[in-house]
Amino acid sequence: MALETPVKPRVHAFMRNGHPATAKPVLIVGAPRQSRRRDSLGLRALNVVIAALGLVLAAPVMLVIALLIKLTSPGPVLYTQLRVGLDRRNGSTGYPASRRQVDHGGRLFRIYKFRTMRVDAGDTAQVWAKPNDSRVTPIGRILRQYRLDELPQLFNVLVGDMNIVGPRPEQPAIFQQLRTQIEGYAQRQRVRPGITGWAQVNQHYDQSIDDVKKKVKLDLEYIEKRSVWHDLKIMLRTLPVMIFRQGSW
Repeated sequence: MALETPVKPRVHAFMRNGHPATAKPVLIVGAPRQSRRRDSLGLRALNVVIAALGLVLAAPVMLVIALLIKLTSPGPVLYTQLRVGLDRRNGSTGYPASRRQVDHGGRLFRIYKFRTMRVDAGDTAQVWAKPNDSRVTPIGRILRQYRLDELPQLFNVLVGDMNIVGPRPEQPAIFQQLRTQIEGYAQRQRVRPGITGWAQVNQHYDQSIDDVKKKVKLDLEYIEKRSVWHDLKIMLRTLPVMIFRQGSW
């Protein structure tokens, strides 16, 4: 979100018989919070419009992908997995942590992807992806190279779990590990996770803790600069990343 110059709150006291009353003064919030809310609503509207348009335009491609997966590998077309989403306690609609039995770092949601691994590959949850993974199907390898396996996440955007642009959502167990190892990691949850992001267009997939630290730095940089125009710039930079398979396996 774009940075704004802070405005000092105005303090008003109730008047009684021409003199200030003894009641506590009332703080009136200045314009920045209202401006941030407008920016947030504008970003959300942009994401919904682009996700809906993307689903319409990508529908033929997604149908072909679904058929290829079904014909070449037994199992479901889509793959779902729990991920950590927006932490509303850090936003304007916060609520007490005591309402959660377990602090996952954000609201859990199910992410949708085209299946790229064999169903007999075992439990693939809670582990990092790696290059030349033997569990990946031939069609799945192509989908990963061009990042087409992420297309179903447009549905996640429409229902409000994600945005087009934002930090990539992580699996709960990996999230718990990383937030104790990397300073500021949990701050990524201040915004909705995204299909693409500032970190994704500037760096390859994570292969080490050092890679994650670099991405966290980029994610936090994105959050501070977040705006409609910045999101549009990242979306445009995502296209060559997909076409030329930058940072993919």
